[in-house]
Amino acid sequence: MLGDAAAPSVAVLVAAVLVDVLAGELPARVHPVVWIGRVIALGERAGHDRPPPAQLAIGAVLALAIPLFFAVAAWALLAWLAPLPWLQFAAATVLLTSTFAIRELGRAAGAVRTALARGSLADARSGLRSLCSRDASALDEPALVAATVESVAENASDSVIGPLCYYALFGVPGAVFYRAVNTLDSMLGYRGRYEYLGKVSARLDDVVSFVPARLTAAFLLLAGWLVGLDPRRGWRVLARDGRRTASPNAGRPMAAMAGLLGVVLEKPGHYRLGDADEPLALAAIDRAWRLVVVTVSVAVAALAIVIEAVRGGA
Repeated sequence: MLGDAAAPSVAVLVAAVLVDVLAGELPARVHPVVWIGRVIALGERAGHDRPPPAQLAIGAVLALAIPLFFAVAAWALLAWLAPLPWLQFAAATVLLTSTFAIRELGRAAGAVRTALARGSLADARSGLRSLCSRDASALDEPALVAATVESVAENASDSVIGPLCYYALFGVPGAVFYRAVNTLDSMLGYRGRYEYLGKVSARLDDVVSFVPARLTAAFLLLAGWLVGLDPRRGWRVLARDGRRTASPNAGRPMAAMAGLLGVVLEKPGHYRLGDADEPLALAAIDRAWRLVVVTVSVAVAALAIVIEAVRGGA
């Protein structure tokens, strides 16, 4: 049945996670998110130099049309492959794998940590670009550690748990839709040049990321308890500081992480999360990554249970 093309599966979920952890990112030439980025770039070139009202209109079309197009394309491909279950399974696994990046997130955080360990601030600042868009040119070692920990926490939501949540709810098309929205926001959702062109993309990303960000914070607290950290301190900082960022979502996992690790995560002039119970040393990156690994494991297990419960009740 065509409707089955959109149905989530525990087998596909587990297979996709294993493929990502063992093999990492797909080659760029066949990576669906790279294709999404190229389409967004075409739209950006068509709209960036127009008057603000036209930019806003073009941006709204891009924000809605691109995620819908790629989600429908994913559904159509899986529906077309329905007579070939093993090929459909393989295609679903590859498509889902392309929407999240566990291994790449760890690699990027590790690159910053390695550069700092050998005393190369220049390489660490360069490596931070793989994790976030912040200007790192003037950041010292503690600030680079903080930015890395923040980015690991935020990307645990945006780049892993978010798409997996949408997969559990809406299958591969849901995960693709989420990733396209998130990619639009990462490319266009900035003030200044893209103030109007990216406005709808940024607001849509706020909407679709609202629940995943809070689930990620909750999973972080549970993971913290499992590895022997203090979830009460994590909850206290989350409740106090989680809404201090300009984004309605990014502050939640970041504040939970800050509380669990007992560190301050700060972007001067923008926000300050957590308390300085522990120093911002290299070990904080290691602890943050271990915590994210457990968090993702807990999330995958929880989402597998949800998928089975929904399928069992259908």
